[in-house]
Amino acid sequence: MEDVEEPGSREEPRARGGAGPLEPAVPLDKAERRRARARTATTPRVVHEAIRREGEEELRRPLQALAWSGVAAGLSMGFSLLGEAVLRSGLPDAPWRPLVAKLGYSLGFLFVILGRQQLFTENTLVGILPLLARPSARTLGRVAAMWAVILAANVVGAAAFATSLTAPGLFRPELRQAFSALGWRALEPGFLGVLARGVYGGWLIALMVWLLPAARSARFLVIVTVTWLVGAAELSHVIAGSVEVFHL
Repeated sequence: MEDVEEPGSREEPRARGGAGPLEPAVPLDKAERRRARARTATTPRVVHEAIRREGEEELRRPLQALAWSGVAAGLSMGFSLLGEAVLRSGLPDAPWRPLVAKLGYSLGFLFVILGRQQLFTENTLVGILPLLARPSARTLGRVAAMWAVILAANVVGAAAFATSLTAPGLFRPELRQAFSALGWRALEPGFLGVLARGVYGGWLIALMVWLLPAARSARFLVIVTVTWLVGAAELSHVIAGSVEVFHL
């Protein structure tokens, strides 16, 4: 009986005049060819479709579910402040201390993204692709409603977490001082400075959203790398920054 080829298991085409760039340098059987193709980078079209489908799923979720998930995300983002403050208070006062302490800034993002919670600057970005793919007033309304609900819910969660940090006797004095120092640091650039830094911060978060579908097992590393850079460069993030200034 002849073997039936699985979809996508055909031999790679040869270029005219000899072996082309798709021809393997050494002989491979069909199973080895499939494994080789599985290790190639995901194409931009596949990444685009993955993000678009995720956006469609988010737009179909009930607003009440988005709101509760948004509150959870705002609470989880508080751990960015807590994690950074723990490292800051435990490290010696050296020029390299902020660079190491900013690893704690990534904690909130890890909890939110890996936990599939609704964060205004991460999950809401995916809703744009369905709108661009099939523009309509109905889709625009759904995107606007999703943004409004998630932003409000994130701010409520961030305010609740920041308030809890002020409970007497909950944290040692060094941590409380670190909370305040980070809050004042976030306010230093002023309105226009925070706005300009927010553009670059949003750029990096959008880049992270585009990288995640192809990251596979490296999602943890991608999230930590991108959000560490946001923190180390002192770029602005609306929810993480809200926790810091609400605490003040």
